[in-house]
Amino acid sequence: MFAMENKTTLFRGDRSPLADKLRPIDFSEYVGQEHILAKGKLLRRAIDADRLPSLILWGPPGSGKTTLAKIIARKTNSNFFTLSAVSSGVADAKLVIKKAEEDLTGFGKKTILFVDEIHRFNKAQQDIFLPYIENGTIIFIGATTENPSFEVNSPLLSRTRVFHLRELTSDNIKTLLKNATNKINKKELNLENIKSKISITNEALKHIAELCEGDARDAYNALELAILTTPAKRGEIIIDEKIADDAIQEKFIRYDKGSDGHYDAISALHKSLRASDIDSSLHYTARMLEAGEDPLYIVRRLVRFASEDIGVADPIALILATSCERAVSFVGMPEASLAIAEAVIYLANAPKSRAVDSAYASALDDVKNKRLDPIPLDIRNAPTKMMKDFGFGKGYEMYSKKSHLPKNLKDKKYWHED
Repeated sequence: MFAMENKTTLFRGDRSPLADKLRPIDFSEYVGQEHILAKGKLLRRAIDADRLPSLILWGPPGSGKTTLAKIIARKTNSNFFTLSAVSSGVADAKLVIKKAEEDLTGFGKKTILFVDEIHRFNKAQQDIFLPYIENGTIIFIGATTENPSFEVNSPLLSRTRVFHLRELTSDNIKTLLKNATNKINKKELNLENIKSKISITNEALKHIAELCEGDARDAYNALELAILTTPAKRGEIIIDEKIADDAIQEKFIRYDKGSDGHYDAISALHKSLRASDIDSSLHYTARMLEAGEDPLYIVRRLVRFASEDIGVADPIALILATSCERAVSFVGMPEASLAIAEAVIYLANAPKSRAVDSAYASALDDVKNKRLDPIPLDIRNAPTKMMKDFGFGKGYEMYSKKSHLPKNLKDKKYWHED
């Protein structure tokens, strides 16, 4: 279903979670994303002038995408409709577009359509918006946690500007939590009729800020749980590090094996190994394993690395990497994590050479892009008399140093030692 935003509402329902009650209503309360929202930046200027282009807001959970959309809703002189791709479909989108056409034609009123989780619409469903963005019927805002390069179709991308929201920093999270505590203490919002003063220690702030991984919603949820489950003493609820730890529970490692986090992490491991950075290599290995990555996927990348970036500079590296696959299959996780760590340390510490990769790439390029002259007769197999009569195998010298390449490549050199 879709909703039309009521700009007289502060978006802070009494029964809503703390994260929703604390949702900023203007830029004076918005924390983070200065790279796109500081005064003078393009997006900020467009919002302040109410001259917004169609755009995609791309960023991790809890980075402020929906909040930013709601601030736009309050500042614009346009109608503002919200669709969630999780619960809405093409029929809902068509209703909004029909209303937008009527308002534009009849009253000259613009319409902004905000589609949350736009990546949940398949590529065909995304096409519904194209002609209406093109002819100015709607100003489109899409929000997504997924890389638009892969999850938003090319025609829609070409009609929008993509703005990348970054994970909030620990300092951003601390600021938000302090502001939240102040608002509760000043009775600017009602949290389950809490009357006691709320105090949160610096250690508790730091603990939540570090473990929520830049997700403001997660941080607010932890604070709310801590407040609601901690009894007051002499009219004061004190949130210390232990209470904060109980509230946030075990750290959740954000990692989607089917999206960017997966590829970013394996890329980081590969580049850390290439730089002989043992500590970083172990960090990214642990990060993936703890998030539930398939250990054999990591090992397959180690095998590739051993031949691609080490090669004959240390042939034992490939033997160790393939032995690691056997250890993982035989022992299983989590015990096999040490076998993987051992392989990672060895590969990171090994001498590096791309000579094998370069040599094969050069040979492959010739095979793909140059004429393939016949294999020289003297090195062809000659199992029959007729083949020998035709000259197959004639003149072959077993340990000859001459080139055995096809005639047009006879002087080619693929292999160059580092």
